[in-house]
Amino acid sequence: MYGKAFAPEYRGSLGELSVNTSLEEVLAKAVEERRRAQLGGDAVELAHAGLAVAEASRRLGRVEEAERAWKDSYRAARRAGDRGAMAWAVWSGGTLARQRGDLALARRWLATAAELAEQGGDIVARGYCLAGLAETGRIQGDYEAVGRLHEKLLAEARKRGEARHTVWALEGIAQMHRNTGSFDSALALFEEAAQIAGDAGDDRGRAWALRGIADVRSAQGDPEGALALLTEAEALCREIQLVSALAYNHKMRGNVLYRAGRYAEAEECYSGALAEFRAMGEPRGEALSRLGLVKAKARQGRVPTETAADLDVLERALGAIGLQHAKTMIDKARAELGVNTATDAVPAR
Repeated sequence: MYGKAFAPEYRGSLGELSVNTSLEEVLAKAVEERRRAQLGGDAVELAHAGLAVAEASRRLGRVEEAERAWKDSYRAARRAGDRGAMAWAVWSGGTLARQRGDLALARRWLATAAELAEQGGDIVARGYCLAGLAETGRIQGDYEAVGRLHEKLLAEARKRGEARHTVWALEGIAQMHRNTGSFDSALALFEEAAQIAGDAGDDRGRAWALRGIADVRSAQGDPEGALALLTEAEALCREIQLVSALAYNHKMRGNVLYRAGRYAEAEECYSGALAEFRAMGEPRGEALSRLGLVKAKARQGRVPTETAADLDVLERALGAIGLQHAKTMIDKARAELGVNTATDAVPAR
């Protein structure tokens, strides 16, 4: 039995905020609480408010503000000698590093945060830090290493009845199944995540789960059903201003349209998602949108040598982010589009 989803990253005087509070509202309240804590000299409340500012800013795509805020939160927590609050601040920094495409730094920060959480006896913070490490490894493509951690965290979340973490773990495991071709298993897990998130009032988790269901349904040949699910998820994203989730939703819409052979529409979606990712400084989403854009243009008659050159650039960009499967992903695109590397495409003189 799961309770209602809650947001432990909103702490202290901000603890009444829910997972579905609009991010602009969270940011406004957090800035006000930070001002009060500064005036009152309360380092713990300053750390809590700074964390909320960091997380709201990060999720709104305002990465520079998020960077300053999590560091300010950490310094305040350190002054107060509160290792739990220090852990939450560093967790936010690690999550931001992952969003910005620095996966190696993300792993370092999240591992440090997990140690701080253990020292401070904050079980929830430690769970979030381990979840962050698992997600970072999954994004890198290190499924063997993090698959077991996902399963362990899922079991712990189920045991404690924590809806939000259960949903997160289900979605991560589902994504690994989807990426390795186990569509039926992925669909069942995404659907369970969507149901739990809906029952628990976790709009964020439900939006991501609906995106996953749409992806699988599209891959199984149901583009219209997939597009309807993405429309539902988009409404949830807009309601609470989930900027990153909305951009990934738009990229997925491009994927669905591409698979359906609607290449001009797919190009438009990829272009929009690319602009969104660039605006928030999210290089992984940017690179994936660029890949979709290259493929959609190629299907509409673009010169093969130009496609080949773009794919070469993208292989380097995805590899620089730390994605272990970057070469495999680009080689698959080359085979699909019938192009070689740009070097191979140029005749020797």
